Amino acid sequence: MASETSVRLGTPPDRLWIQKPGIYEDEEGRTWVTVVVRFSPSHREWARASNTQGSASQGSTYEPSITVHLWQMAVHTREPLFSGQMPFSQLPPVWQLYPGRKYRAADSSFWEIVDHGQIDSMEQLVLTYQPERKD
Repeated sequence: MASETSVRLGTPPDRLWIQKPGIYEDEEGRTWVTVVVRFSPSHREWARASNTQGSASQGSTYEPSITVHLWQMAVHTREPLFSGQMPFSQLPPVWQLYPGRKYRAADSSFWEIVDHGQIDSMEQLVLTYQPERKD
């Protein structure tokens, strides 16, 4: 799914507001569903590396890069959605389009637009958050 090449579309949505965990709505009333959330490194990989390097004892914190795939599709928002289905807690409640092919989240973090295109009949938006390095 994520490895398929998409056909480029015009301008991505100007703003996305959370409606339910994993479901956003844009300024045109279209719904966007979170279909993939990927953390890199995973918490397990980070813990393993921290234990071998001893950095866990030095107070380092886990802050992964996050990639999210959103698909524009009709959704019946009255259907129950269980928050345990996907790790939605790391996603912001609002994304605002910002110059330079990125979104600014409600917490002032920036999410790069990796892809905005179409796969078959599905419009896709792929965003990536990269934490600031504190080296």
